[in-house]
Amino acid sequence: MKQDVYQKVTDKIIADLEKGELTWLKPWSAGNTVGRIVRPLRHNGLPYNGINVLMLWGAATEAGYLSPYWMTFRQAKELGAHVRKGEKGNLVVYSNTITKTEEQDNGEEEERKIPFMKGYSVFNVEQIEGLPEHYYTKPEPVIDPSERYEHADAFFSATGADIRHGGNSAHYSGGTDHVQMPVFESFRSPEAYYATLAHELTHWTKHKNRLDRDFGRKTWGDEGYAREELVAELGAAFLCADLSLTPEPGEDHAAYIQSWLKVLRDDKRAIFAAAAHAQRAADFLHGLQPVVEADESQAEGVAA
Repeated sequence: MKQDVYQKVTDKIIADLEKGELTWLKPWSAGNTVGRIVRPLRHNGLPYNGINVLMLWGAATEAGYLSPYWMTFRQAKELGAHVRKGEKGNLVVYSNTITKTEEQDNGEEEERKIPFMKGYSVFNVEQIEGLPEHYYTKPEPVIDPSERYEHADAFFSATGADIRHGGNSAHYSGGTDHVQMPVFESFRSPEAYYATLAHELTHWTKHKNRLDRDFGRKTWGDEGYAREELVAELGAAFLCADLSLTPEPGEDHAAYIQSWLKVLRDDKRAIFAAAAHAQRAADFLHGLQPVVEADESQAEGVAA
């Protein structure tokens, strides 16, 4: 690739963090979205995943786009539409592996998988003219809070996680494999409660009998700790979008920002890895839901 995708994306997120902003909370705090927040969608309605969610949320917020739909120049043309002259595309990435056969010293052939990443440009439908009318439909109104919370309670309950309430600390305890939450009434808002629970349940997925995620954390605040907290942050943001919830920044975000900055500056691939782990965690929690209640768009989703 002519451009270093890892560095470009990492630099953008570092710039946001240096301003005290969390890229993954921008869509909700932008003040320009009149409907519910969803993950960015492809031209066929399938959601983007992982790092592409953060990149397109950020792009939409900066440009003020209300539509969640994005497509390539060619896809727009195939639909009989055209990108307006002068419009600039936004970067998304695609990762995969190629298999290469190599001859070993002993003469035997061995197949080796080599990962690669491609970048390409997509345009929001608000940059495109002539698309079918449904692409320009205004976002649906935010659903009634009582329905939203009932749905969220059902989702978190279906995970089967041991969720205990009491005290003033929200955390996941690996030793006893349970999530500890303050009582619902002690939170400043229902959204704060559910966003916190989504964060802690993302931690819950790291258990060896689930996703077996381990960054080598040894002490509070070290690099392994920062990486896991970043995964939990992104996982909570993804889940909040899926559940039509509005996440709220936690009181500890300011303390975490410096550790996240260090991780991102030291490793340009860190945010990609964190987003991938967060996506796996969100998918794992969705996979625990009753089949009859599964969100069709999630069941048909494809990897970014």
